[in-house]
Amino acid sequence: MTDPRGIGLTSQRARNRLVDQLRGMGIRNEVVLEVMRTTPRHLFVDEALASRAYENTALPIGFGQTISQPYIVAAMTEALYASGSLERVLEVGAGCGYQSAVLAQLSGRVFSIERIAALANKLRSRLHELRINNVRVRHGDGFLGWPEHAPFDAILVAAAPVGIPEPLLQQLALGGRLIIPVGRAGSQELRLVTRTASGFEDTVLERVSFVPLLDGVS
Repeated sequence: MTDPRGIGLTSQRARNRLVDQLRGMGIRNEVVLEVMRTTPRHLFVDEALASRAYENTALPIGFGQTISQPYIVAAMTEALYASGSLERVLEVGAGCGYQSAVLAQLSGRVFSIERIAALANKLRSRLHELRINNVRVRHGDGFLGWPEHAPFDAILVAAAPVGIPEPLLQQLALGGRLIIPVGRAGSQELRLVTRTASGFEDTVLERVSFVPLLDGVS
């Protein structure tokens, strides 16, 4: 495995510059910023793209998927971390596992779903190499969630459905939060939905651009 400490454009200095940029873009939680500083993003992209790992940009990971822009990872994580417990977290659209690794450092248990078998298998191997032991990976349909392990304190969805899948709402614990991009390409909104005793509170956070959330598996 490539050295998690990195060198040159993957060094700690590059990570520090990224964190300074994230802080300038409005990320304020120092715990989240420190996780972003220490998580080796260059290990979650192809070696040919490692020199760009600490740019604030999405990068391709194959199969028509991307590793999310660091700002978006930080913003979604901060929204969940700042609003309540993260003891049990569901992640939908795990991709290469970068967001999984970030969540793992802030959560008791993370249950990650990925619909593309090759990515799910690669994710398991990467987490094992990094000795991240509190993430369980499932090759499955993210629209269905993971009911066997519900209810969840938080659900993070890293791809955009046209509407919020009902199973995900029902798998939230009381007080649980769902952060999810919603809408078609070009008109997506990042939304934070909280389950209350009387229903759901829905807040729009910002405009975003994600790959679509697809049903089924491949």
